[in-house]
Amino acid sequence: MKRYISLLMLSFGMLQAMAAEILDSQPSMAESIQAALEHERRTDSEKDRDKNRNPKETLEFLGIEADMSVLELMPGGGWYTKILGPILDPKGKLYLSIGAERTAEKLADQPGFSSTKLIPFDRTNFVRKSGSRQFDLPEFSFGIKKLDLVLTFRNQHNFTETGRRNLNQAIFEALKKGGRYGIIDHTRRHMQDDSSENWRRLDPVLVIKEVQEAGFELVDYSTLHYRLDDELRYEVGRKTVTGNTDRFTLLFRKP
Repeated sequence: MKRYISLLMLSFGMLQAMAAEILDSQPSMAESIQAALEHERRTDSEKDRDKNRNPKETLEFLGIEADMSVLELMPGGGWYTKILGPILDPKGKLYLSIGAERTAEKLADQPGFSSTKLIPFDRTNFVRKSGSRQFDLPEFSFGIKKLDLVLTFRNQHNFTETGRRNLNQAIFEALKKGGRYGIIDHTRRHMQDDSSENWRRLDPVLVIKEVQEAGFELVDYSTLHYRLDDELRYEVGRKTVTGNTDRFTLLFRKP
């Protein structure tokens, strides 16, 4: 009997050692992010923006993990998508939605994006009233549940208050319990009225209020994108401002 117990203990010890060796051979999240940042799929101009956008520190703050199901909204030219896709492939999933068709198509056949999927979004849902720079969104659903993380980078300002409310609600419904919602956008002064200079900026206090009204809890915020020399006065596309705007970085959680 003692012999069998000894054999079992030996086998268990060997399994533990093998498991530890396998875990040690897996890259850490920091290493995975760094590898994605350095990859040749990213252009020199994209890499030049790293020092301003701090993608490694930003994604670490947002708590991304290799086995997560993540939704990126309005990915634009895919600046963050090119980093997120390889990090989540093959253990996790990256979903793209809202104005994401071109980016999804461009990256579909590239190595590192086999786990990247498009969630179609009907562009007729974008409604811009005459004289307005922002879009309304109706109530809608992404048609997916139990996401771990939803990310939007410098996009919330594109929507009206109604549009943001419906977007936040759709995100709440798509996340699993405990899922997180990360928002980064250009900072506007608190309680400042709309103008031609600040329409692409948002009051972070207002954003927090709106997201909490959708049912979320504020988990944390970061000063990674704080810029002391941004006066918060000018249009973010001005040559004297672009690339150096103050941006708020907020992280919410679905209870």
